[in-house]
Amino acid sequence: MTRQISFAVALNEALKEEMRRDPTIFVAGEDVGRMGGLFKVTQDLLEEFGSSRVLDTPISEAAIAGLGVGGALVGTRPIIEFQFVDFVTIAMDQIINHGAKLRYMTGGMLSVPLVIRAPVCGGIGLGAQHSQSLEAWFVHVPGIKVVMPATPGDAKGLLKSAIRDDNPVLFLEHRRLYAATGDVPSEEYVVPLGKAEVRREGSDITVVSTGRTVSLALAAAERLS
Repeated sequence: MTRQISFAVALNEALKEEMRRDPTIFVAGEDVGRMGGLFKVTQDLLEEFGSSRVLDTPISEAAIAGLGVGGALVGTRPIIEFQFVDFVTIAMDQIINHGAKLRYMTGGMLSVPLVIRAPVCGGIGLGAQHSQSLEAWFVHVPGIKVVMPATPGDAKGLLKSAIRDDNPVLFLEHRRLYAATGDVPSEEYVVPLGKAEVRREGSDITVVSTGRTVSLALAAAERLS
C-alpha cells in the first residue's frame, strides 16, 4: 500500500523512524529543535526525542560539522542540517579534510557514519549566498556519497539508507520539492544508495538527471514523444 504525502513529510517520517530504531542517532543544526527546521523537516522531533538528541546549535556551520564528525567517530550516528547548502563552504575543512578522509587514513579502522542534510536551488528570491546547487563539488571528493532525491518516495527511502551507511553522506534536498506530493509505501522500506532508476524506457537518447530535474526531464520526454 502507498500514501500520498509531501516530500518534507516523507523526510520527517524517515528521521522519526530511524531515531526510534537506533538510539545512537541524533540531529543537530540551527533551529532544528523548537522551530522544527527552516523547512519543517525536523518538526516534532524535539517533543518526541528530547534535547539530548535534537540539538539547536549556535550559528556556526564549522562547529556543526565538527560536532558531526566527532560524534560519528565516538559511536553515534549524527544527522546535521545546514539551512542552505551555500553555508557548507564554512565547514569544508571538517567535511573534506577530516570526515571524508578518516576511513582511508586509518585503513578502515574508523568509520564516519554522518549525514549532512542541506536544501539546494535558486529561483525563489533568497539571494546569491542562499541559492546555489553545489553537488558537483562533492561528487569529486573521495569518501563522500552524494544523494539528491527526486520524489517523496525516494526521499524517505534514500534518507533511511543514508542514515544507516557507515560513510559520510551529503543529502541534498531541492527546495521546490518540499511541498511536492507523491506515493510513499506504508510499510518499512529503503532505497539503496548508488543505484539509478529508469523512470521511462526509450530508444533514442539517455537523459540522466537528479532532484527536481527528474520531473522536468520526464515532462520534456512526454512532449517530444
